[in-house]
Amino acid sequence: MKVPRRVRGTEQPVVTEKSTKADGVKGLRHPALVAGQPCKREESVNQAKPFTISKQLVWEAYKRVKANQGTAGVDAESVEQFERKLKDNLYKIWNRMSSGTYFPPLVRTVAIPKKDGGERMLGIPTVADRIAQTVVAMYLEPWVEPHFHPDSYGYRPKKSALQAVGVARDRCWRFDWVIDLDLRGFFDNLDHALTMRAVGKFTDCRWVLLYIERWLKAPAQSDDGTLTAGAKGTPQGGVISPLLANIFLHLAFDDWMRQAHPAVPFERYADDVIAHCVSEEQAQVVKRSIEARLKRCKLELHPDKTKIVYCKDDDRRGWYPNEKFDFLGYTFRPRRSKNRWGKCFINFSPAVSNQAATKMRQAMRRWRLHLRSDKALDDLARMWNPVLGGWINYYGKFYKSALYPVFRHLNRTLTWWARRKFKRLRHHQRRAEHWLGGVARREPGMFAHWQLLSLKPTAG
Repeated sequence: MKVPRRVRGTEQPVVTEKSTKADGVKGLRHPALVAGQPCKREESVNQAKPFTISKQLVWEAYKRVKANQGTAGVDAESVEQFERKLKDNLYKIWNRMSSGTYFPPLVRTVAIPKKDGGERMLGIPTVADRIAQTVVAMYLEPWVEPHFHPDSYGYRPKKSALQAVGVARDRCWRFDWVIDLDLRGFFDNLDHALTMRAVGKFTDCRWVLLYIERWLKAPAQSDDGTLTAGAKGTPQGGVISPLLANIFLHLAFDDWMRQAHPAVPFERYADDVIAHCVSEEQAQVVKRSIEARLKRCKLELHPDKTKIVYCKDDDRRGWYPNEKFDFLGYTFRPRRSKNRWGKCFINFSPAVSNQAATKMRQAMRRWRLHLRSDKALDDLARMWNPVLGGWINYYGKFYKSALYPVFRHLNRTLTWWARRKFKRLRHHQRRAEHWLGGVARREPGMFAHWQLLSLKPTAG
């Protein structure tokens, strides 16, 4: 049988099941290279590159960055501006990463306020650097994800903060004591050498290790032009930073807890950790043990924010200084609840925290709804229902009645809007409330929060 002649330079040999060690794959085909596409090598020109990085992987990374949007970095280039020369920009990223000549630019740092009154430095990479970081994250994540602890919930596929809150609630019912752990400046104090050792436990891919080390050492630039050398820490805001945090804390905390304290369950979301104990004595011992372990990893617990909490309810009636704690926007404390027979009892449960409720009210004030008299009521609903729905879906998952005061504030704002909108209601507060209640009765689905029965304005 006659074999057709091959055109030189067009062969695309299929990647075998046994990949090379330089690819960082040990005996398995990498998921990032086969998802949705036949697992083939790039064209023959790629073989001159020291690192084999798929162009498809760069394209998928760009689509993720575009979906997340985000602000510009030090080069002031937005995603829209990056797309004006999309083909050239993506080729430049791929070419430099494949040849080992990619060096991350400066990271723009912005100070954001913390709930305790301090400031946290947020690192904002450029759009191109976010794409490069996403390439590494997409390549590395499939290999490290199966090793992570099941009680690690932060920045992981098919894991969420609400799952962590739900598991913490169930365990607070079974365990009398909680250790509320706060790692002081985790992202700012992450040791680079230990981080590289931790990443090396999961991969020996040369280009992954090379670029992670460069990102860790990349200097930062503040808005006033001040440069800061990357001696330690990883930018909180970088694409690769959450994955590095999970890798580091998996070895420094999760896996160590499984071996040192197997009887102490915990929930961890990034650097927010809750551990459960059966007695105050056990909680004190575990807290000292964790503190010593983190010290060996060049981290420390915040002396004021780390505390031992008593889970008080109808069956646990002791008195202790700490009987509540905050976790992922929820406050856990004793609350009045009803059982299936309608009988009231005191239960240790989560509900939206005061800080989260305050932020929601502040956001509503920034909307300045009462001044939007040029808009119709349904226009206002379309504008802000996505935000209201997001709040309800997250903070209304547990003890949703704690949200009622927040949304009653919104109803009062809508009443002020009606008084400015309609001349007949201008000087009649009760008449405006009656009118808004009539709208809510006729169209209860107009505003997302009206769907909660207790939040519909009364019609007179």
